[in-house]
Amino acid sequence: MRTRSSRKTLSTVLEEFSCLTCRQSPIVRRRAFASVPARESSRSTSDDVEGPSSAASSSSSSSSSSSSSSSPSSHRDSSSGSSPVAQIFRSGLSSLRKPHLDYTTLLASHAETVQNYTNRRIRLPPDHMEQMNALWGKQHELQRSLIEYKTNQKKIGAEMKKNASESLRREARALKAQVASLQSELDEVESELLELGLLLPNWSHPSSPIGPEKNAREVARFGPKPIPEDKNRDHLTICTTLQLLDNEASTFTSGSSWPFLKGFLAQLEMTLINHALSVCSSRSFTPIITPDAVRTDIAWRCGFQPRDPENGATQIYQLHTDPGTPEMCLTGTAEIPLGGMYAQKMFAIRELPSKVVGVGRSYRAEAGATGQDTRGLYRVHQFTKVEMFVVAEVGQSEACFEELGRIQREIIEPLGFPVRVLEMPTEELGASAARKWDMEAWMPGRGKWGEITSTSNCTDYQARRLHIRYKPAHVPGSDPKDKDNSPSLLFAHTLNGTAAAVPRLMIALIENGARLNDDGQVVGIDLPVVLQRFWVGGEEIGLGKHKATIRWV
Repeated sequence: MRTRSSRKTLSTVLEEFSCLTCRQSPIVRRRAFASVPARESSRSTSDDVEGPSSAASSSSSSSSSSSSSSSPSSHRDSSSGSSPVAQIFRSGLSSLRKPHLDYTTLLASHAETVQNYTNRRIRLPPDHMEQMNALWGKQHELQRSLIEYKTNQKKIGAEMKKNASESLRREARALKAQVASLQSELDEVESELLELGLLLPNWSHPSSPIGPEKNAREVARFGPKPIPEDKNRDHLTICTTLQLLDNEASTFTSGSSWPFLKGFLAQLEMTLINHALSVCSSRSFTPIITPDAVRTDIAWRCGFQPRDPENGATQIYQLHTDPGTPEMCLTGTAEIPLGGMYAQKMFAIRELPSKVVGVGRSYRAEAGATGQDTRGLYRVHQFTKVEMFVVAEVGQSEACFEELGRIQREIIEPLGFPVRVLEMPTEELGASAARKWDMEAWMPGRGKWGEITSTSNCTDYQARRLHIRYKPAHVPGSDPKDKDNSPSLLFAHTLNGTAAAVPRLMIALIENGARLNDDGQVVGIDLPVVLQRFWVGGEEIGLGKHKATIRWV
């Protein structure tokens, strides 16, 4: 029988699994000018269905458990400007090797690097690149010295085999101490250089417009002509009338923005998942059920960083872990566990592209943020999302990016509502994306376009942090056994794209498909016939006195 002292109180349990949305985690303690733009965009931090990283140079913030957020000793102070990935690695709790950044390109293209992060409204100190250059030079200096001392060590060792005199022993001990000191100094310099390098975003694609969200360029439009705004089509009003959403119960069980989906909505979620999986599977994507929790280290390596550390806003749920164990968080998107699934993988070129489609829950801590559009299903703390993820060789990624866009259109266009495709500007790319397309659906009940999918080409940004590599083909005519002509391992390119952000698709289907009587009351909902083969329920909608019917069109 458990003793009284071993029992956990309710407050303790809640404390151990909490989202500290009003506190700044030590994992995001960094310079006030860390790699996050001061955004004033009309798009909210969670408007991006692809994950918090997609809308700013940093993505999802980590909120530590209450027991750790008050402990400054576990992480550097905010004034240090250190990257959380580097902090985790310093702690010895990372399951992966240090990220492998391309310093040669970053520093050789000094002006271009500065212009790139400036275009993304990333605020770094004026001497950021100068600091990196100095550390880069210091690193090479220490490496040369270390090689010299180790060479001398070998010479002394060889001499001692012939004559182990006391003077040689003293010299050997002195060299050993010098090598240890140099190695320690080199490790520190490399860590400091890494911390600065990890604050830099991916290179922006030439096709990406420069500037804020308003500079997004429409590249395509499909579906019917948008119908006029009509508040009677508001999905929350319709779902409340038909008793399909239970927000009252959720305020007791979980809080606001954690709705229960009932009847028609629950069936529609399963239907949309299966529709998206069916299309993706036909395009050689392997289905994956992803875990809902990942190590925070993996999230950071995928580019998910706090978007707004200046006000302490958080976007992911941090899980309580025991001291000395890796920090864990709930996933903001299946992209994170899918990326982590490929960590430290080495591919033969014939194995690429590797294509998977994950089904998982997405958790967004900032869903109910003050001043944001929190009505109904548009922004919730937990939702289901089907996510495509691709690992490609360098020369394939642009073609794979366009393929993801075609697959998204194949999934969305048969659903029958108006859609526009946008080439997103530099301030909306996130830390990891080089290029991003968003699809937005017209939602007449909201009277707005709303994002329903996002596609990103992250080039080698994630692969360098997760160590995803491949061996390119041999040069034609060369001897495969000749090591001198054997090609080096290259970092792969990674891409991701939404196959179905379920709540957003529900909104678009309900608001565009609602059939209203003369009084503006819903009497039915038209659903696209492409979904009918996945439907498991009846044709009647409504759990109360108000009823409506499904019509397949």
